[in-house]
Amino acid sequence: MTFELGVYTFGNTPRTPDGRPGPTAQAVRDALEAIKLADEVGLGYFGVGEHHMRTMPLSSPTALINAAAASTKRIKLSTAVTVLSTDDPIRVFQQLATASALAPGRIEVVAGRGSSTITFPLFDHDERDYDMLYASKLALLMAVNNDENLTWNGPHRTRPLQDVTVVPRPEEPLRIWLGTGGSPNSVYRAVELGLPMFLGILGGTPEHWAQYGHAYRDAWAQAGRPAERADIAVAVHGFVAESGERARATYLDYEHRMMADGSAELGRPAPARTDRAAALGPGGMVFVGDPNEIADRILHLHGLLGHSRQILQMDVGGMPQRDFLRGIELLGTQVLPQIRAELGTP
Repeated sequence: MTFELGVYTFGNTPRTPDGRPGPTAQAVRDALEAIKLADEVGLGYFGVGEHHMRTMPLSSPTALINAAAASTKRIKLSTAVTVLSTDDPIRVFQQLATASALAPGRIEVVAGRGSSTITFPLFDHDERDYDMLYASKLALLMAVNNDENLTWNGPHRTRPLQDVTVVPRPEEPLRIWLGTGGSPNSVYRAVELGLPMFLGILGGTPEHWAQYGHAYRDAWAQAGRPAERADIAVAVHGFVAESGERARATYLDYEHRMMADGSAELGRPAPARTDRAAALGPGGMVFVGDPNEIADRILHLHGLLGHSRQILQMDVGGMPQRDFLRGIELLGTQVLPQIRAELGTP
């Protein structure tokens, strides 16, 4: 099987000398620089997330994907995730179809509900419609992806679509993943819709997440779907440095800062630093260490979960861009070759 290793980002606003967030525009430029490097070192995938925070300011992933599509050669590019509950699925499709015209076969979309309700007041939606909006808009995204001429109606629209033409069109339909943080309902929704499942993971253990893989594949088989199309991807926090000690010390500091800042913007308590330190160990789901450690831990999870793609969020909490870029370089030049050799993938 093919196994893809990659990176994802929500943007990482640099810090000023006194520790405050700097210009958010620089975070966008830094993200594009990172995508170009990931392409150069042979990584298979780069995901662009959606947040609307000063510290994580990539609020328009499709815009950055278009810039990256025009400036990369091989790497797959995807939203990770598109917060579909408060976005317009036709515009999401059109923007990614535009990117696909520039990078044929390399553009995907991960459609999620979102990890918070911060976008509902921003885009004038009612939080009480959370589930309805996501289900209806996902159905429309799938419909417009399948057919150029569209007749469709759903509960989130006040007017039905009647024989409308949606362009541009990619040469092949976009690959749509269902993004989930581990809700059992989302697992079964992915099966019901026949979609591959993209797990966004912040905690737990490899054994815990393997249960989601088993549940997904069991339900997939019971639905009579082809086994080879039951695909799982994993997004985790992680960081690679020359030594495991340096990687853990660096990442723990910046990840804790990211979580403290993000929780403050959302009005939530931040997780304890000691709790996150435990997650960095071999039994956790934060993949931090030297290249050999990271390769071993990814292979261990693959043996339990059988996933085809794993991506790491490394640029957190104002981490200096040079450290992020070095982590990408090590992931592509030292971690990926070990995984390919072990799994026998091209």
